[in-house]
Amino acid sequence: MKQQSSLISKDGVSYLIPFILVTFCFALWGFANDITNPMVKAFSKIFRMNVTDGSLVQVAFYGGYFCMAFPAAIFIRKYSYKAGVLMGLGLYAAGALLFFPAKGIGLYGCFLVAYFIMTCGLSFLETSCNPYILTMGSEETATRRLNMAQCFNPCGSIIGMFVAMNFIQARLNPMSSDERALLSDTEFEALKDADLSVLISPYLIIGLVIVAMFLLIRFVKMPKIGDGNHDIHVLVTLKRIFSLKYYREGVIAQFFYVGAQIMCWTFIIQYGTRVFMAEGMDEQSAEVLSQQFNIYAMLFFICSRFIATWLMKYMKPALLLAVFGILAMVLTLGVIVFENRLGIYCLVGVSGCMSLMFPTIYGIALDGLGDDAKFGAAGLIMAILGGSVLPPLQAMIIDQNTVLGAIPATNVSFVLPFICFLVVSIYGYRTSKR
Repeated sequence: MKQQSSLISKDGVSYLIPFILVTFCFALWGFANDITNPMVKAFSKIFRMNVTDGSLVQVAFYGGYFCMAFPAAIFIRKYSYKAGVLMGLGLYAAGALLFFPAKGIGLYGCFLVAYFIMTCGLSFLETSCNPYILTMGSEETATRRLNMAQCFNPCGSIIGMFVAMNFIQARLNPMSSDERALLSDTEFEALKDADLSVLISPYLIIGLVIVAMFLLIRFVKMPKIGDGNHDIHVLVTLKRIFSLKYYREGVIAQFFYVGAQIMCWTFIIQYGTRVFMAEGMDEQSAEVLSQQFNIYAMLFFICSRFIATWLMKYMKPALLLAVFGILAMVLTLGVIVFENRLGIYCLVGVSGCMSLMFPTIYGIALDGLGDDAKFGAAGLIMAILGGSVLPPLQAMIIDQNTVLGAIPATNVSFVLPFICFLVVSIYGYRTSKR
């Protein structure tokens, strides 16, 4: 208990209640991230699109992070971390609730707009909550504290995956993509409307939950850590923080890490579906089983993150980052080479290696930035653009079906995550030598 107190307190002041509330926000955006990843496959079926068009969900989703990160930082600098959290929750709720009119209109683009607005809110939340957690205690324990808070992010992710699997994928019409392609326009519209009714329900519920969370944080007293500095010198601040080599390289590493994470968690559905259909399963059963493996991956991710947080007491975070990056590369090679369930097992193992990467890169890159961390955090959140840029590239490879006439394109596509983990490993090694 003494250790816990020193981890979440500073100058004799306990930040336990604010820490709990802000940490709950980590779970909320974890839910949004991982109910969305399987939607690439779902939207592809509902609107009769290929994988590349379906991956525009990820472009809209992570594009919102990129576009709103620096406006969020300016807003937080002018007002407060709490104001940033409230703005994030407000936009999150608005985007989720927009799924209802989007369903009424029935156009794919309307859903992309709703995703974009929702993730503008998530950008505010991540730009606010990550540095907020770093300040709730001593600088010596900041990276460990952020890893602890980030442990609850995959808890929300698992709930998102569970909801996607049991309340969306399992309830969509089981008609295969090939069978849908043969429907008349009238039959297609009726089927699309029924499937969209299933798809939007969880988003409407989470929208109401976010409204309740907004009201709770609005009326709870939160610490004003680092607030009150309303001077905004964007260019001067950016020049100062980007002059730091470990920060610049941290932004690059974060870009590639997020890209790898989204690729591994999004296309495990396509990867598993191919493997299980080769074993004789129908398409919907293969998709549901693939989503189960996605949940196993997330459970392994959570367990590994707690272990990694504990290991940081005895090992440099940067060196641990390099080690986990190398392990991820080895397992990704297995994903590429194996064309059976061994590849799925390797892909689940990759999630365990990814567990500490985001918060560790984040903590290392913001180390010693002080109040500049508000803008530093924005740069790292903008790096989440990797989740928007890289998955469509992988989708384009998957759409080829085979490479060199025989090799499954889904397997070959995981060369991209392999390259990403290489970048992360190099950053961890170079920073450990700093």
